Amino acid sequence: MPPPPPGQGGAFDPMAAPDGGQTPPPPPKPSKPANFQLGALLPPQLKVKVPPHNLQFEEQYFLHLLAGSISLTRDEKARIVESIPKLKQTQVDELIRIFEEERRKFAELGEEHIPQLEKLAKQHFEDWVDIEVKQQQTSQADDDKKKAEELRKQLGL
Repeated sequence: MPPPPPGQGGAFDPMAAPDGGQTPPPPPKPSKPANFQLGALLPPQLKVKVPPHNLQFEEQYFLHLLAGSISLTRDEKARIVESIPKLKQTQVDELIRIFEEERRKFAELGEEHIPQLEKLAKQHFEDWVDIEVKQQQTSQADDDKKKAEELRKQLGL
């Protein structure tokens, strides 16, 4: 006895339409792209200072990409900034490529993702502000140590 035709009989056919026909349901309509811009909360000029290096890249552009990234933690971002003098040009170029791709991919997400993206972007903006504040505090502490050392030398201590 031959098997029953697809969509009929006792066999389950995952491609069968709910009405018993063979046409699969149409795919859901894609939502309109959110065109969400990572890093939009950041000011044009970031305060984080990049350590001296011999690399060729636009520092503010790189910092904006880094600061706007929502795939890295605050600590990872701070470590990247600190490690710039140790990086090779190819590594910096690859980081820029990855951050640009991340921006493109998040811009392509549907409008339904906007509330979550806004929440993530706000958190990462606040994390970046923390990085700036910590770097300023560290810089001020270093300046204070240098001044104290100079004063000790002047006093012969």
